[in-house]
Amino acid sequence: MKLSILLPVRNEGINLKIMLKILRAVVDEPHEVIVVVDSLDDTSIPVAKKVAEEYPELRWIHNTLGRGVVNAIRAGVDAATGDCILIFAADEVGPVLAIEDMLQLIREGCDFVSCTRYAYGGRRLGGSVIGGILSRIANKLFHSLSGSPFSDATTGIKMFRKDSFSKLDLRCKPIGWAVAFEMAIKAQHAGLVLGEVPIVSIDRLYGGESSFRLGPWVREYLKWFLWGMMESLQNKSGKQATVRVKIPSFYR
Repeated sequence: MKLSILLPVRNEGINLKIMLKILRAVVDEPHEVIVVVDSLDDTSIPVAKKVAEEYPELRWIHNTLGRGVVNAIRAGVDAATGDCILIFAADEVGPVLAIEDMLQLIREGCDFVSCTRYAYGGRRLGGSVIGGILSRIANKLFHSLSGSPFSDATTGIKMFRKDSFSKLDLRCKPIGWAVAFEMAIKAQHAGLVLGEVPIVSIDRLYGGESSFRLGPWVREYLKWFLWGMMESLQNKSGKQATVRVKIPSFYR
């Protein structure tokens, strides 16, 4: 199995440089790393070019489908040559330790694996205080009210089989990482085999600019929250999705 790691970035600078060094040192599986930029003047490009001199598995591409994470993911999946896709954030170091456990769940039959900051072994550190509070409340409510098998549907760290991507039919607006929420909801209702791995999320450990904007983010996440609730109500008589939980080795 070959893994394609997609890094949607926007002027990440030092975060990207550190993340690429960590990935090169930690990931033993056959893999490629694709840095996806929206603009050709992105300051991440010189970093990617420099690291690629010593990291042949690394390349960068220009997302021409439109700005935003959702379009960067589409462009990255189109360019990927791996059987398995990992969506990763360049500013989060902690989840690197969960990659092998996510791959193991894929090997065991999962089609779609999400990470969790809110189950046993998971933690969220740093980042916006308001964003953190809203994330915890939204995930707890969504898990309880919609029957979602995920304890953390909104995290941006996702892994899936490439041939499952078309079943997600992504339609969210290019606002922040709302696409991660949409992916988790649609993976459940598409009947995919799901998995979840706890992570310690340390948001922007090395600084950088966050794209968090309270108003637009709340509106887009609320839209998908309500959409997921409606889908669950309409399908409540059907078989409920379950999720396989993989506790990382460093928590055992």
